[in-house]
Amino acid sequence: MPEIRANTVLRARRRDVVLQTADGLDLVGELALPPDRPPVATLLCLHPLPTQGGFMDSHLLRKAGWRLPALADLAVLRFNTRGTTSPRGTSQGTFDGGRGERHDLAAALDLCEAEDLPAIWLFAWSFGTDLALRYGCDPSVAGAVLVSPPLRTAGPDDLDSWGRSGKPLVALVPEHDEFLQPAQARQRFALVPQAEVVAVEGAKHLFVGFTEQVLDEVVKRVAPGAFPLPTSYDEAQGS
Repeated sequence: MPEIRANTVLRARRRDVVLQTADGLDLVGELALPPDRPPVATLLCLHPLPTQGGFMDSHLLRKAGWRLPALADLAVLRFNTRGTTSPRGTSQGTFDGGRGERHDLAAALDLCEAEDLPAIWLFAWSFGTDLALRYGCDPSVAGAVLVSPPLRTAGPDDLDSWGRSGKPLVALVPEHDEFLQPAQARQRFALVPQAEVVAVEGAKHLFVGFTEQVLDEVVKRVAPGAFPLPTSYDEAQGS
């Protein structure tokens, strides 16, 4: 069977979506569903800092959308937060430093509810992890996987809320992260008794070269029946 490579796109039911925020903005996104069966769980993706090039197609999120509907029966929702541009288009509004973006996450959760998507997990990266921690401890959310959390704007009160919720919280922290490294992350996430900090040896903040490891860690928590992910695929599943 062919090997899964960096640009492999597996078959899925994909369609463009528009999220509507409570403050009147349209946000562009994509929903990818398993090709021929209902999803077992949902990844709601929150991208890195748009002022530093983050968007819905940042590589870990893009490859989750390309691979996980077919390999792990997951629904994957990716979208651009306010003012963010990608090949899919530009979301209305302007970047608000994580304040107005609370409405963006709420709109994404509303879409998940409207689509009747199961077991919503936040899959957040960098700036997106602060949004997840500040605004994502919602009754509809099953848990969160945080990639390279800088803990820039999320504070002790946000961590306390997650701790009280009992919801699973996994932080994938690069050994050589430029903002928060594993030892410090363990100290700061101690406010969340159920939090699991996973140190990723050799990785930096952008996780270049670590896609397979990250997606395996995600699937291990969200869809354990599909763990570990295969490294090859049946051609009938190809794009």
